[in-house]
Amino acid sequence: MEEKMRSRSQYKRERNKENRETRPSAKLSYARVSVQKACFVLDAIRGKDVNTALAILEYNPRYASSIIKKLLLSAIANAENNNGMNPEKLYIEECYANKGPTMKRIRPRAQGRAYRIEKRMSHITIVLNER
Repeated sequence: MEEKMRSRSQYKRERNKENRETRPSAKLSYARVSVQKACFVLDAIRGKDVNTALAILEYNPRYASSIIKKLLLSAIANAENNNGMNPEKLYIEECYANKGPTMKRIRPRAQGRAYRIEKRMSHITIVLNER
């Protein structure tokens, strides 16, 4: 019962091949919009098919919708080119925003005080699937 010797990297490569995510997705890191503001838009498109979601994003007045629209178009292109899926059958299976780093800035106020301004960032992910 002789087992062939494998290096650690070979073993990890084989293990990761089995557990690889097959659903098409797109991720935007360090988007200059807070998680709360991004989630308003993401909640509106979650579970919808991609054509409906694109229409919602086109006419949503929020700033985050323009960012998420570009991200969704990227996820659709990934599904079409990398996975060979039909764009007509795609829908948004998962979409979420995680907290990113916060830029801290100082705003001068009355009587020599300084107020902190926090410019928040988020990491936005969209995962598609076929119906």
